[in-house]
Amino acid sequence: MSQAERHLHALMRQLATQQHVVELVHPFAELKTFGALVYVAECFGFRYAGLRLVGRHKILHVRLVRDTEPWAQQRAAANVATFGQVGAGGPVPGMYLNSLTPVPEAQADVDLLTALVRYDALVEAGNRRQLLTIGWGSGAVCFLLALLTGVYAVLLPLAVLLPAMMLGALRVNTARRAKLARQLTAAGCTRVRDDAGRERYVRPLPYGASSQQA
Repeated sequence: MSQAERHLHALMRQLATQQHVVELVHPFAELKTFGALVYVAECFGFRYAGLRLVGRHKILHVRLVRDTEPWAQQRAAANVATFGQVGAGGPVPGMYLNSLTPVPEAQADVDLLTALVRYDALVEAGNRRQLLTIGWGSGAVCFLLALLTGVYAVLLPLAVLLPAMMLGALRVNTARRAKLARQLTAAGCTRVRDDAGRERYVRPLPYGASSQQA
C-alpha cells in the first residue's frame, strides 16, 4: 500500500466513525497532501475548519467538521455511491487512481485549500507575542549569564543574535502571509477573526456546490 493509499484509508476510516469532527495528523506530510485530503473529505460531507500546531515539534493537526448544508450532504451521498472503495484500491474523487495528485478539474480547489491550510499554519507559527517573548527572554538570559560567568565572547553575541533571529522569523512569516492573503482574496475568500481572535480566511459559499462528483 502506497503512502497516499494509507492516508486515504485512514481518512475514510475516520469519516466513517466520527460523526461531527475529524482531525488529520500526519507529522511528515506536506501541506499539499493535507490540501488533497481535505478536498477528498469535503467530497464526503465534511469541510475544513482550521488547524493547530501541537507539541514541541509543532505537529500539524487539521480539523474537519461535518458540513450540514443540504448540497454538501447530497454531494456526499452521491460520492459514497460512486466511490465506495476510496483507500482500498478504488478511484478517488478529484484525484488520479490510488493517489493524492489532483486531476486538472480539481487542481484549483486543492490549491485553494492548500493555501488556506498554509495561511492558518503561518498564523499559528507566527504568534508575535510568543516569539518576541522567546527572543527577548533568551537574549536577556544570555546577557545575564555573560555578566555572571565572564564568557562575553560567546554569550554577548548570542544575546543580540537570538532576538534578531526571532524578529527575522516574524518578518518572513509576515511576508509569506501577505502573499497568501493576496492569493486568497483574489480567489474570493473573506478575512475573518475566529473565536480566539486569530485572523483567518473563509471561502465564498456555497463552496464546492458545482464541483465534480465523478
